[in-house]
Amino acid sequence: MNTAVLAPHIQKFIKSYKGDLSKLAFSGSPFPEVTVQDLLQQIEGRLKANKKLDYLLEVDDIYFPPKINLEQTSSQQTALYKASLIIGEELADVTGGLGIDTFHFSKNTKNVDYFELNEDLVTIAKHNFDKLDAPNISVVNGNGLALLNTEKKYDTIYIDPSRRTESKQKVFFLNDCLPNVPKHIDELLNHCTLLMIKTSPMLDIQVGLQELKNVSEIHVVAVNNEVKELLWLCKPNAVAHVQIKTINIKNSENECFNFQLNTVSQSTYSSPSTYLYEPNAAILKAGGFSHISDKKGLFKLHQHTHLFTSEMLMDFPGRRFKIVEVIPYSKKEMKANIAGIKANVTTRNFTETVAAIRKKWKLKDGGDTYLFFSTLHDNSKVVIKCEKIKD
Repeated sequence: MNTAVLAPHIQKFIKSYKGDLSKLAFSGSPFPEVTVQDLLQQIEGRLKANKKLDYLLEVDDIYFPPKINLEQTSSQQTALYKASLIIGEELADVTGGLGIDTFHFSKNTKNVDYFELNEDLVTIAKHNFDKLDAPNISVVNGNGLALLNTEKKYDTIYIDPSRRTESKQKVFFLNDCLPNVPKHIDELLNHCTLLMIKTSPMLDIQVGLQELKNVSEIHVVAVNNEVKELLWLCKPNAVAHVQIKTINIKNSENECFNFQLNTVSQSTYSSPSTYLYEPNAAILKAGGFSHISDKKGLFKLHQHTHLFTSEMLMDFPGRRFKIVEVIPYSKKEMKANIAGIKANVTTRNFTETVAAIRKKWKLKDGGDTYLFFSTLHDNSKVVIKCEKIKD
């Protein structure tokens, strides 16, 4: 961490720089006390923060880490959501990183112990905690699992295992992550009332359940319809049923849908009616298709077609459409009704890809028309032509 970049005249340069970063890289630093790499790191950090951590831009003298660390950290939206789930007054963040989650935890609890192995990140995080006025965070440069060798108990322990090995290879199973949470889960649960584990959205939910124990809730967290993370809430005592909670964090209003895992919900099927519904990405990841059909009183188009329909317009955690017409998928019908038009194309349980369909029928991208190429409950293939209902 080169604190020289915090000098007022250098901060002014960093904040006001609007030029080509590649030109700056070649021209070099105009300041002898900092390298061009230092300048680029801070400028790129501010650009990245503007998209996911804009509150940092409102605080003077925040120091930004290398780009890769910013890319791996939580966004403000997901950090706030996690902070809403913690319990009690004592929390340990075992894998502190840049400290974005830690900082938001500190606003919802009395004391936070931040652990991080990377000395550079620790220095940056401690500096930023001071600038953000978070005096209730205790910073420890070391292995967070060392707390297992103490008698200290926490209300909440949070851990975000690295999904890269020491040789920088990407991994997906929890047993391959660092630290190995399944290996230490019994000890972790002995030191807390709530253990919250963040994992990649790529982790299969059933695989995660096999690797972990005492899971009470799984939160599938999406931001603007892109699943960002899975949160596993574990408790010292075994629970009878696992709750699945999905949230799609949007700019206007969040979409939430919850259901109990491994309970029987019966889907009912129908041909397309007046309205069409497409579940958001969090529900698709959670696999709550029959549950949403049951709870919302909607008809499903096919067992493997995750689209729903109803005669009356209903609230729904996802996109809603007014059906204009349902067109049988045949050469004659396509040429007469679809070929060459401008439309947004989606496939659900269909044999051809969007790219192949666009090329085959010369479809232009965009516009106000939405085409769903899909299979109905009688196995017939159709194109459902729709108009999107604006929320």
